[in-house]
Amino acid sequence: MDIKKNDILTVEITDTGTEGEGIGKLVLPAPDAADTEEKAGGKAAGFTLFVKDAVIGDTVQVKVMKAKKNYAYAKLEKVIVPSPFRVQPPCAFHRQCGGCQLQSLSYEKQLEFKQNKIRNNLVRIGGFDPEKIDACMEPIIGMEDPWHYRNKAQFPFGYDKEGNVVTGFYAGRSHTIIPNTDCALGVEENQEILEIILRFMKKYGVSAYEEVSGKGLLRHVLIRKGFASGQLMVCLIINGKKLPEEQRLADELWKIPGMTSVSVNVNMERTNVIMGKKVRVLKGEEKIEDSIGDVVFRISPLSFYQVNPVQTRKLYGQALEYAGLTGEETVWDLYCGIGTISLFLAQKAKKVYGVEIVPEAIADAKENATRNGITNAEFFVGKAEEVLPRKYEEDGVYADVIVVDPPRKGCDEKCLETMVRMRPGRIVYVSCDSATLGRDLKYLGENGYEVVRVRGVDQFPGTTHVETVVLMSKVQK
Repeated sequence: MDIKKNDILTVEITDTGTEGEGIGKLVLPAPDAADTEEKAGGKAAGFTLFVKDAVIGDTVQVKVMKAKKNYAYAKLEKVIVPSPFRVQPPCAFHRQCGGCQLQSLSYEKQLEFKQNKIRNNLVRIGGFDPEKIDACMEPIIGMEDPWHYRNKAQFPFGYDKEGNVVTGFYAGRSHTIIPNTDCALGVEENQEILEIILRFMKKYGVSAYEEVSGKGLLRHVLIRKGFASGQLMVCLIINGKKLPEEQRLADELWKIPGMTSVSVNVNMERTNVIMGKKVRVLKGEEKIEDSIGDVVFRISPLSFYQVNPVQTRKLYGQALEYAGLTGEETVWDLYCGIGTISLFLAQKAKKVYGVEIVPEAIADAKENATRNGITNAEFFVGKAEEVLPRKYEEDGVYADVIVVDPPRKGCDEKCLETMVRMRPGRIVYVSCDSATLGRDLKYLGENGYEVVRVRGVDQFPGTTHVETVVLMSKVQK
């Protein structure tokens, strides 16, 4: 049985792929006793299909989009028999939008998928013994209400086929905007803010930016909300010096309860980078406030800040527990951002040193430390793989505990080498990508450290992303 592009097939979904796609096998007719293997299906019985939007347990009809020798990618045409794990997503655009991959999967099953994702990457990439990892893994921390959890959203502006200005999110793997002002993951104020801006653009003839030509004025809008403070921020990213009647827009947005900051950010570069470097305040303050636990943070439009504050508190609480601080420890926090973990740790440590490559983030970290009366935290600008070795080799610094929270690419090898040379008693690794986590833990495991505890935290319900906190301890010889 040859499988080729545009074939319509029936598929039973038996697993979930790393990007949330269904993985399945062909449903073949029962063979006659006289049928040969080839006539009954032959190799097709072992053929694998990857089907976006299909859920484990579904039986579906699909259309083959790309066929290889032993596998194919297919488009979901219809669900023939729905899985017991299939649910009705609250978002009408979940299939077109590239933001959520798991909305059709029950939340309980999403958590199981993420727990398995962490485990599999530690075993497959990290090379750890499966029984050892199973003994170390704790239950993933999910959300009680996994909707409207994002405190930040960036909406692009563009045009639909009829030439109307639209905003929403990009379709998967494209820059085609799916019009949507009411994202199920964002704060409920997003819709009102976006509708005010769209009306303003229509009334005053404000053009949307077009990537191909580089023309048009309004590129994106950034919306942030402090969940603890209730404060709202709107920052309009423009391809020009100013918006026409921009003060009128600021005044209209100011009527929304909680609005604290309305600003403009100029980005006239032909680039996919959303934000420019300068912010001009139209009304209110440049920054809003939010808090994680007892620590208050001031957040600007350019600040990096975790987007799910409810789960961030649990994530950092887990990191703090794993660090095992008594008040006598010196801690290094690498890739520290605006000092969110550093200031959390400083409440329990003797001294905390934070390292971050972005100068503006370190300025925010210092301001946040001062604002919270924290005097035992010190921050350095630079690459972790440059600052840590220099401080160790030139100044002889040491660490009882090292905490790392790197970007998706994981830790630089020079950074890992220096961590091993410093021989801290504990390393707490906070990861947003369990594949690079597995790689980095493999190195640490080969150089005197062992995995003691592992726990996933679901920062992004509805998506395939998962955060992981790992405690590694120095092996006692």
